[in-house]
Amino acid sequence: MKRLTGAAALTALILSGSAYAAPSELAKACAKDIKSLCANVKPGRDALKTCVESHYKDLSADCQVAIVRAAAVGRSCKADLKAHCAKAKNGKERTACLKENEASLSAPCKDALSKAADDE
Repeated sequence: MKRLTGAAALTALILSGSAYAAPSELAKACAKDIKSLCANVKPGRDALKTCVESHYKDLSADCQVAIVRAAAVGRSCKADLKAHCAKAKNGKERTACLKENEASLSAPCKDALSKAADDE
């Protein structure tokens, strides 16, 4: 479905501009849920994010875990992204930037990324 394509768009809507998300994992885990629960919602003005939030309890466990994991990494890596990846435009670019700058990342960010990777 065109409205729901683009892992970066999905990530941005769900996390409302949070610093990081593993775009493909988040999109993969939530695509079916969003398609069934928010099919008629047009992205923009936080409409999709609002729909997902209002149906959070109805989302699959995999989607809920992906959202929580992405948000945790976003909180832990916010300063690192600001310092190293300010020009990254979307989740895919942010992910690549974090990987490129792994040696310079803070301990909390490295830890959150490691935990997220372990859970995949």
